[in-house]
This record gives sequence, C-alpha cells and structure tokens, in this order.
Amino acid sequence: MLTSLSIQNYALIDQLHVDFNNGLSIITGETGAGKSILLGGLSLILGKRADLSSLKDTSQKCIIEAVFDVTNYDLKALFEAEDCDYENVTIIRREILPSGKSRAFVNDSPVNLNNLQVIGEHLIDIHSQHQTLQLVSNEFQFQVIDALVNNEDILQQFKSGLKEYKAFQKELKELLNFQAEAIKEHDYNVFLLNELIETKLIDGELELLEEEYETLSNVETIKEKLVSSYQLLNDEQIGVLVLLKGLKNNFHKLKDYSTKYQDLYGRIESSLIEMDDVFSEIDGLQDTLEANPERLEEVNSRLLRINNLMQKHSAGEISELIKIKNSLEEKVSITENLDDTIQKKKNEILLKKEVLDALAKEIHNNRKKVIPELIQQLQSILSGLGMTNAQFKIECVLSDTFYYNGKDELSILFSANKGGQFNELKKAASGGELSRIMLAIKSVLAKYVQLPTIIFDEIDTGVSGEISNKMGDIMLLMSKSMQVISITHLPQIAAKGHTHYKVYKEDVNDVTSTNMMKLNHDERIVEIAQMLGGIEMSTSAIAHAKELLN
Repeated sequence: MLTSLSIQNYALIDQLHVDFNNGLSIITGETGAGKSILLGGLSLILGKRADLSSLKDTSQKCIIEAVFDVTNYDLKALFEAEDCDYENVTIIRREILPSGKSRAFVNDSPVNLNNLQVIGEHLIDIHSQHQTLQLVSNEFQFQVIDALVNNEDILQQFKSGLKEYKAFQKELKELLNFQAEAIKEHDYNVFLLNELIETKLIDGELELLEEEYETLSNVETIKEKLVSSYQLLNDEQIGVLVLLKGLKNNFHKLKDYSTKYQDLYGRIESSLIEMDDVFSEIDGLQDTLEANPERLEEVNSRLLRINNLMQKHSAGEISELIKIKNSLEEKVSITENLDDTIQKKKNEILLKKEVLDALAKEIHNNRKKVIPELIQQLQSILSGLGMTNAQFKIECVLSDTFYYNGKDELSILFSANKGGQFNELKKAASGGELSRIMLAIKSVLAKYVQLPTIIFDEIDTGVSGEISNKMGDIMLLMSKSMQVISITHLPQIAAKGHTHYKVYKEDVNDVTSTNMMKLNHDERIVEIAQMLGGIEMSTSAIAHAKELLN
C-alpha cells in the first residue's frame, strides 16, 4: 500500500507531503484545486514520461517520492526479474532536472522507466474518468475474465509457444523464398559445378603443365642446345671435361708444395665433379627428350580448359577454382535438400500448432466455466447500484485464428432495461451506467487480483443520491482487502472514508500554490456540509453532514 507521497516543485505544488492510511481514503476539493496534479505526480512515480512543463520553478529540479509497504504482496520475484533492489518498505523516486532529463530510483538504485512501469502495475491501479472507456476494450474484457479464472500461467505458456510458432512460420517463409530464388539458379550452378568436377582440378598443376608445354613446344631447339653442350663438355681436344682433367693433373703435382696450391687443387677437383655431374644430366636429358605431338596437343587442350575456367570465374589460381567448386557443391546440395528442410520445418510448425491448439482449448474452457459466475456477480452488484434490470450476455467463441491470448473471440453485450435489446456496452450504457459497471468490475477483480492500492478518480461521475451511497459502500467493502483512495465530489461517498484529505489552493505573495491537508472530524463536517450546500453552510447542511458521518 501507499504509505506516503512527497512532491516538490511540481506544477502548482511547492512542497507537499502526505501520509496515507489503509482502508478507504477520500480526497476532495473544489474543481481546479489541484487533485489532478496529485495524480499526475503519482503517475510519474509509476513510469509516465515527464517534461520541463512539469516544473513549477524551471531553475530547480522536481522531486517526487512515494513510499510503499509491500510486505504482504509477494513481489520479491518481480523486483528481481526487473533487476531492482527489493525492500519490504520500498521507496520510489523520480527527479526531473532543469535540463529536461529525468531520473528514476527504486530503493536508491537507478532504474529505467520500463522497470518502473512494470513494478508500478503491481502497486497501484489508477482509474480515471476516461479509463471507463476500457470497458469496451476487448483486451480489458479478456483481462477481467482471465483474472477470475487465474489463467496467468497457461497464458504465459501460450504466449511463449505462439512466439516460437511465429518464428517457425517466418523461417519457413524465408526457406520458401530462398527455394524460389535458388531454383532459378540451380540449373546454371549444376552446369558450372559439373564443368569444374569434370576438369578434375589439381592444386599446383598449372605451373607443371605450362612447363611441360614449353618443353614439348621447343623440342628441336632444346635438342640442338643439349647436343652442342654435350660436345663442349666432352670434345677430345677442347672439351671442358678434358681441359679440367688436365688442370687437375697440373695442380695435383703442385698441391704438396704449398697450402695455396692444395686449396686450388681442391676447388678444381670440386669443379670437375660438378661438371661431370652436369655432363651426365645433359646426357640423360638427351635420352628422354623426344617430340610428342599427341602429348603436346593434350597439354595444350588442358591448359586452354583451365585458363577458360579461370577467366569465366575470375580466378587467378587453380586453388581459387577449387574453392569455387566447393562453394557450388554447397549451394547445389542446399538447393537439392531444401525440400527435406522445408518439410522438416512444416512438421515442426504442425507440432507446435497442435500444442497451441491444446492450450487454447484449455484457456477457452476455463473462460467458459467462469463466465456465468462473472455475470451473476456483476448483475448482483449493479442491482444494488440502482440498475436492477441490468443484464449481460457474454459469448466466448473458439475461432481458427491465433491471437496473443488464445483463439477466443469475446463479445460482451449489455441491456439496461427489461425487454431491451442486447447491444455493445458503448452503445447500450450511458456515462453514469458505464461508471457503475466499471466499479462493479473493479470490485469483482479485487477479490481475485492481489493489488495493494486502487485509486478511483471521480468514478462517481454521473450518479447521485442513493446510488452514490451504494457506490461508497462498495468502495468501503473493497477497502477491507486493499487500500482504496477515492477522489470524489459526492458527500455521500466522502462520508464513507476512514481518512479524509482536502486539496486546496492558496495565494502567497501573489503566487498560487496547491496544498493538501488531512481533515479531523470537525473539519470533515465543514467540508461535507460545503459539498452539500455550498460555501454558505446552512444549519441543515451541517446536520446532514453529521448524519452522513455518523
């Protein structure tokens, strides 16, 4: 429950601090006194966005702080889920800086507005006049029925499953789109792949082929040079080997005279060995070298094929062609296996749909069971509020469409008079009737939803007399299980409160400010008498006020 509210530098408020009690608290005041300002400040605590227009003095920051006793409401898990520090006595503070920036704190730890909004929904339900329009909202109507049947856990399962279901559908759509595009390219990719496979590419082969091609293309020239080289090395008169052998013999005789000759002898001997080896290799090359037109044509043909492929695929090396081949294999494989993948995804969607259908059926059955009870409770409460002939017809039909909260289509029809036709709430009920219907619904919800505080902002609009007295009784009954705060203009409701606050304006140094005070018994008599008869209170008005309070 809300135990205190402090407001500083907000709208017409300089400084205000109010302590609240449990039970039924009443807030009254003349029109324009600033009751809506209090709700505006409280809305900031609950996560509403703020701007500089909220500041009374734009050179100072605005601070709004609310203290809640949440000991008995099992909110620790909620606080942990929102990454907020939990305390049995929780303090929420909003600050609006002159720069326009806003800060929020829960138990002195910074939080964002989303956190504040989620926590706020579990602390206070503010019902303002315009929120009566919620009655015609399908979402709100489902919330009422689901609260009575306690569908929360199964709804969470359904919402989680629906999220997965939609994700699967999206994946299937992407697969089908991919398949449509892939099929267009598939034949061409297969052609390219087969071309590369048939070529039997070998990494590094290109250099070997080019070398072999050069050799086969110049056999006669190579032979001629090899023969000439062979003769230069092995001629009996002037051959390099003959001359080197003679040089070696000369230094063989000199090597014992000096280390210098010994070194030269070793170098000459090494040269002779090297040249002898060169001679043997040239001799061997002559034996292996021969013209082979067939092989030349074969090599040339393969080089042309490889070069054409490299040009087609903009590749510089065979290794790049091999990578392209591997990539094409993967694309072709994916395309050829898409049917299996798509069928697998369709099976997953079908299984998920079966689970969702089962959950939706359970949600539907639960709702159907509780509808008669809801109708009975609403009609009973409304009968006490002067709507003795009020009747509801609530139809919950299982459809073929998945909605965010099941597969139901809900229709709540209303008739205010005997023999009257059932119609939509917004067409069948007047403003005053809608207010009473909303109060009836809130009083029913109070039995099933554990909410610390509910605030009614002039829910009594459009009613008077004995009906307002009955509305006050309902609020009083609700206040036995929760904190109820009612902003009202009706003395019959104001007199029901356990605690009574008055909002008023005062001018200090030609500056208007809004203040709020807790009334004692005598002050309540005056306030209620003025609500009955105006500022000039009559003796009868005072007597009536005392009678109402007693």
